[in-house]
Amino acid sequence: MYTRRIFPLRGMLRWTRRYIFLFILISLIPVLLFDVFNWSWLHLPWLPIGLLGTAVAFIQGFKNNASYDRLWEARKIWGGIVNTSRSWTIMIKDFVSNHGDKQEHTSEELHVLHREFVHRHVAWMTALRYQLRADKPWESHLKTDKSNREFREKAYQVLEDNIPLEEAIDPYLTSEEKAEILAKGNKASQLLGIQSRRLRDMKQQGLIEDFRHMELQNILVELYTLQGKSERIKNFPYPRQFATLNHYFVWIFVILLPFGVMNAFDAIGTEYLEEMMNHNHDSGFFHHLLHHLGQHFVWLSIPFSALISWVFFTLELIGENTENPFEGGPNDVPITNMSRGIEIDIRQLIDDTDIPAPYQWTNDIIL
Repeated sequence: MYTRRIFPLRGMLRWTRRYIFLFILISLIPVLLFDVFNWSWLHLPWLPIGLLGTAVAFIQGFKNNASYDRLWEARKIWGGIVNTSRSWTIMIKDFVSNHGDKQEHTSEELHVLHREFVHRHVAWMTALRYQLRADKPWESHLKTDKSNREFREKAYQVLEDNIPLEEAIDPYLTSEEKAEILAKGNKASQLLGIQSRRLRDMKQQGLIEDFRHMELQNILVELYTLQGKSERIKNFPYPRQFATLNHYFVWIFVILLPFGVMNAFDAIGTEYLEEMMNHNHDSGFFHHLLHHLGQHFVWLSIPFSALISWVFFTLELIGENTENPFEGGPNDVPITNMSRGIEIDIRQLIDDTDIPAPYQWTNDIIL
């Protein structure tokens, strides 16, 4: 579980602070060599660097659009899970009844049946959530990158990292069902299989008719479809050839950028000095200050180079951290909070007891 608050500037700067220091250093070195050690040849024309920056911007835009599409598709899938969960609950509540039953059941007995199916559905969402949080090789950068790891430890928490699946599903399943699904690979699929088996049993008992049984089975098919769509995004990464090349292109641009910006600022400083010599003959302190500024105007390229580098690289980081919407990053779909919201909603629909409270916010952490 984690914050969905949009990154404030302070959080973004904290997240990328190591890269900011690196960009300042990369921008400082050529200026130091150029102005202090008089390496006047150490510069590049702006045109090829500008063309490279344009190409990088196009590629970066393509990657971020593709990453956002993956994120938005994942959000639509879980929006479908929200709606289908409500449909499942209300159909279980209304379809599982004494209508056409060979043996009358009390309202308490029917409530126990409704509760069984709804709780097993919550267990399905929990198992699916844990499967989507499992680490994949292409997602490892989120935990191995030092900045990401520190930001994750300080700014938000992921429930699935702290509580094992066995403990999370324990309140919703019998010991037999729990042992059955824990022995299988795809636990979420097994839970839907148990739901189908129990529907078959109730049909044989006369608790549901053929038509109602078919409609409930259609809901299970829809849940299988939504699970499969989630697994498709989880198990198929953003094509690495695009991600890797874009990462290299951004770094090439970041390294070459100071040489072009430095050249442009040096030209501005030279033009400024010529303008002063032609129109200003004052020899006072202010004149000497402006003259000194013009001679070393190239140093102003450092903050501008670092700023441009930060913008390009931060966009690269955002795309990289958005392309896998279930790994537990700050830009991901909040499936833990959504699951808790669905659980509260559907358990209230059947008048269940001991319903958990929503997760509470404490600054940037959901406890």
